[in-house]
Amino acid sequence: MLAAASAAVLAPAALAGPAAARPARHTPGGLAASRLTLPSGVATGDVTSNSAVLWARSSGRSRLHVTLRAVDEDGKVLRGRFARGLTLRSGWVDGATDHTAKILADTLPSGTRFEVTYAFEDEAGRLGESAVARFTTAPGARFGRKTSAAQSFVWTADTAGQGYGINPEIGGMRGYAAMHATKPDFFLHSGDTIYADNPIPETLEVAGEPTWRNLVTEETSKVAETLNEFRGRHRYNMMDDNLRALYADVPVIAQWDDHETINNWWPCEALEDPRYTQVRDVDTLAARARRAWQEYMPIADATALRPLRRRGDGFAPARIHRRISRGPHLDVFALDMRTFKGENTPGLEPHETPLLGEEQLQWLIRDLKASTATWKVIGNDLPLGLVVPDGRAQESISNADPGRPLGRELELARLLKAIKDLKVENVVFLTGDVHYAAAHHYSPERAAFTGFAPFWEFVAGPINAGSFGPNPLDGTFGPRVDFHEAGPIMGSPRSGEHQYFGHVEIPADGSEFRVRLINANGRTVYAKTLTAA
Repeated sequence: MLAAASAAVLAPAALAGPAAARPARHTPGGLAASRLTLPSGVATGDVTSNSAVLWARSSGRSRLHVTLRAVDEDGKVLRGRFARGLTLRSGWVDGATDHTAKILADTLPSGTRFEVTYAFEDEAGRLGESAVARFTTAPGARFGRKTSAAQSFVWTADTAGQGYGINPEIGGMRGYAAMHATKPDFFLHSGDTIYADNPIPETLEVAGEPTWRNLVTEETSKVAETLNEFRGRHRYNMMDDNLRALYADVPVIAQWDDHETINNWWPCEALEDPRYTQVRDVDTLAARARRAWQEYMPIADATALRPLRRRGDGFAPARIHRRISRGPHLDVFALDMRTFKGENTPGLEPHETPLLGEEQLQWLIRDLKASTATWKVIGNDLPLGLVVPDGRAQESISNADPGRPLGRELELARLLKAIKDLKVENVVFLTGDVHYAAAHHYSPERAAFTGFAPFWEFVAGPINAGSFGPNPLDGTFGPRVDFHEAGPIMGSPRSGEHQYFGHVEIPADGSEFRVRLINANGRTVYAKTLTAA
């Protein structure tokens, strides 16, 4: 388990009414004195049929103002409740949160496009720099009737890994621009949102390529140990224009994996990496990593749901595993395959060993059973059937033994059996982690364990990191490679050919689940259409 964490309180939302925000007071030079800025852009996250989390970071002590207006696709303000703008204010934020703030906007109408204006107010009542974000609430119910609409989303993993950071020579993190160009309704980030354990050097020599040149900061020059260094990794990624543009236009559903802390970690692991000179306790590092991740990801937490009541620094870790309801045809189940993970071993134990943990496993089974959505997407930040070695041990679920389930495989066997026994249909797994693109079909007719219904797992990534793969498959659950494509080992993101994301489109009637795997140049390398049962 994670050690008890201490982190910043994230600002709550309080309704302030539709009054327009006051303009900043300007100095004779034309700029407000000590004007607040938005140094990391703005974002939205976990958008459902009736709610959204609104996120921004300020340059100083302040409180966040957001004004929501309902607009059409051309940005024209629609008549009705939101025509004048609905303004929400956060509580005050300061260095305790790295000046990040979140607001939960709820009781929103479904299937509605919103334009959100963000600005921070200082203690003198002056508003600083403003920025605009956009999102569309998922389809839902109106006037007692269910409504639907086509929707699409992208997913990927692995940002700024293996020393590949923001390279201005290639336009920065170009994979984010390629995802943005598909105009998705949301973005599922499948983990490794940062690489806290991979320093970002000024230059990197890549065989057969020009020298790779990074933007660098002090916090990215070494492995992250202090809270500020973990925060600095998130601040670094949000320096990229492509990432910031995507986050302003496309809501995020964020997961975490290992590199938010350190490669392949598990709770209570004995850390032996000599690069860590200040902190050698993995649980301390993980608590700081989780605090920084939660501050910078637009994920709902308790302090965004109620008025601020400080106790100490007010932080409580948000539950990372959660269901995001996206209307009558889609539920997204974001898993947490790190917090409850047991030790990495060869995975050959005759008894079940934890990855999800019992509480999360039972939650997932209950919510899958309760879901009435046509498609149930499970975002698993670790792949199911791929062998992912960690020295002589295994990092993921599989143990490289194609026989009956052992160790962590027994937990997966329970999940898959429950899905079959409860007749939960149209379950699709989406993952990243392994730094290449793939499509795998699992079927009991090829498996050592047969108590499950056939299903698909699709793999995408990296989006801005080194290339790896392909990995071998473990035969326990009968996987078959329908497609895979990988770049050279430690290959650079420069060409964009081996940086990958996935794109899913669901038509308004929910009848199909159309998957494409796409590279950072926008080229589709694989496509598959699944038909609803």
